[in-house]
Amino acid sequence: MIQGLKDKVAIVTGGGHGIGKAYCKAFAEAGARVATVDIDGAAAEKVAADLSGKSEGRAISARVDVSDEASTKQMAKLVLERFGRIDILVNNAAIFATIPMNRGGIDTIDPAEWDRMMAVNLKGLFFCCRAVLPTMRAQKSGKIVSISSGTVLSGSLGRIHYVTSKAGVIGFTRTLAREVGGDNIQVNCIAPGSTLSEENPTEEILRMRQAPVQTRSLKRMQKPDDLIGAMLFLCSPLSDFMTGQTLSVDGGQNFL
Repeated sequence: MIQGLKDKVAIVTGGGHGIGKAYCKAFAEAGARVATVDIDGAAAEKVAADLSGKSEGRAISARVDVSDEASTKQMAKLVLERFGRIDILVNNAAIFATIPMNRGGIDTIDPAEWDRMMAVNLKGLFFCCRAVLPTMRAQKSGKIVSISSGTVLSGSLGRIHYVTSKAGVIGFTRTLAREVGGDNIQVNCIAPGSTLSEENPTEEILRMRQAPVQTRSLKRMQKPDDLIGAMLFLCSPLSDFMTGQTLSVDGGQNFL
């Protein structure tokens, strides 16, 4: 187990499902206190209840819409009231799997869907970081990890609005890292490969997740647990002199 996370306070957006749920479980197992937040409040509550059942009082939940600034401010306020500090923010919430998206070409994308994609996947980072940074600056410490995507590195065909939003995550990460480095806050991101994050995948989804295997160095399907090591590393003291970076975790499909 990676050391240095015991009693740290971690917020995971989009923590009610899939990869976010795996992050929440991993933080709890490492001894951290976890705030599971999701637009699906019931799912977030269930994850927190499961974690608290194993270690009472170490997890809370909240329904949060990351595209709404007031909602993200309330998120930070709730965590501070309950745990007294914020050490880690994982910007995982996104339109991708739980919230369906158009996976077609540029001519098939509704402008309203483009705007919603940017509101959640990019403006959500903006609001969540602004909500937690006053506390992290006062503490003179903090870790922010945002989730990009391997589709940015490969120029994946289709869903151009999603790929564009995830490319923005990398630029946002690099600039914010320079802004807050003087306050001893590290800002990094992870670019996952295609991951079987769906909880009840159809045969079609399984085929989609299996397709990239042939282009990977490691010949198997990627699962949420494959991302835990990188996440815990970036949130632990082991990465204290690392900021503005993107870790590609995709089984060797793309090389940075």
